[in-house]
Amino acid sequence: MKITDVRVRKIAREGKMRAIVSVTFDDEFVVHDIKVIEGDKGLFMAMPSKKATDGEYRDIAHPISQEMRETMQGIVLEAYEKALQEAE
Repeated sequence: MKITDVRVRKIAREGKMRAIVSVTFDDEFVVHDIKVIEGDKGLFMAMPSKKATDGEYRDIAHPISQEMRETMQGIVLEAYEKALQEAE
């Protein structure tokens, strides 16, 4: 499975959220609402989540392996940085 498209839909400067991203796999499956967050250690990717009845947030879609998470995060953050440069 390959990432075939990444779309940065929103770039915000308020709060810790910097962007909302959609990622397409193999031109056939898309995951919306991936967030780019500014954390204490820099930017990171947060998968779409839903608030459970216990008040905790749980990812509703996520990579199974650490390798895929790192690959996705690298591609998402690269697309975010590119969108920032294009906005200037």
